[in-house]
Amino acid sequence: MTNLSPADLAGYLRQLGEGALITLELFLTSFALAFSLGVVIGVATLSRNRIIRAAWRVYASIFMGVPSLLVIFLIFYGGSAMLGAVLGEFGARIDISPFGAGVAALGIVYAAYIAELVRGAIENLPKGQFEGARALAIPPLIMWGRVILPQVMRLALPGLVNVWSFMLKETPLVSLAGLQDLVAAAKIAAGATKEPFVFFIATALVFIAFSAASLWVANRLEARLDRGQRRAPRSPARAEA
Repeated sequence: MTNLSPADLAGYLRQLGEGALITLELFLTSFALAFSLGVVIGVATLSRNRIIRAAWRVYASIFMGVPSLLVIFLIFYGGSAMLGAVLGEFGARIDISPFGAGVAALGIVYAAYIAELVRGAIENLPKGQFEGARALAIPPLIMWGRVILPQVMRLALPGLVNVWSFMLKETPLVSLAGLQDLVAAAKIAAGATKEPFVFFIATALVFIAFSAASLWVANRLEARLDRGQRRAPRSPARAEA
């Protein structure tokens, strides 16, 4: 049992709610950036241009090998100094907020993973999809937007769900750069009230709720993308069993 009064408990839970909204906003913005960059980079990696392919290998090696927390710190602490050095001659001063650093870091890091998923899904598509679109003289933008990418998303969806889950669990790292997110709010409440069990359990339940909602949306999206796909007929042995 907690020794907190109902008024104090309600106040701290309100802070947790505000922190949860910041966490959700950070996560959705970061994933949108990672997804957009990942799709563009994934398509670009299929280019035969050696410079583009070499740039992709360098990008993937760096951001798949460096911890996300380190990238957050580099952008938060080093980004402002770098921008100041570049724009200082014009009298401009740009300070990167913890939220902006988190969005940029998580977006850049996980774009590499999404790009790899997109690239693999495109390579697994039957070549006839491209040949048929070209034979019908479908413009490239329409071919990619209406023919290729919808099939790519269906093939890459399981991997995208994993990326979604990993990103959700890494958003609390931004609190180490000063963002007042859900975990930071829980830490403050736990320290002030000496009731860490109450607030950290509440925080865990919020993340579980986010994950459960994500899985529900993913299942609905998978069912929608699979609509119209022919199922392989069952073998006679399975039918008899």
